[in-house]
Amino acid sequence: MVKVIDLDVATVKAGLAEDRILLVDVREPYEFAQASIAGSVNLPLSRFEPEALPEPGGRDLVFLCAAGVRSVNAIERCQMARLPWNAHLAGGIRSWIAAGGAVE
Repeated sequence: MVKVIDLDVATVKAGLAEDRILLVDVREPYEFAQASIAGSVNLPLSRFEPEALPEPGGRDLVFLCAAGVRSVNAIERCQMARLPWNAHLAGGIRSWIAAGGAVE
C-alpha cells in the first residue's frame, strides 16, 4: 500500500520560503516550460528513475505534476525502490496557480 502525504499550497509555499522543500516536477518538459515553480527540478514521469532523483540536501523532497496523479505515481515508484519520499503538492500546479502562486 502506497503512503502518500498530501501537502496544500500554503504548506509548500512555507517550505520553499524556509528552504525545507525540494520540489520535483514530474510533468513533461513542454509542460514545465509553460509554467513552473521557481527552484523546482524537472524529472518527467515518462523517464522517471527513482535512483536519479537529486540529492535534496537535508530538505524534504516533494513531487508535483499538473493535478496530482503523476506525482502519486512517482511516490509509488520511490516506495517500490525503498526510498523514503512520500509527499506531493495535492492538486498539482493547477492548485498552485489557482491559489495565486507565482510561476515562471
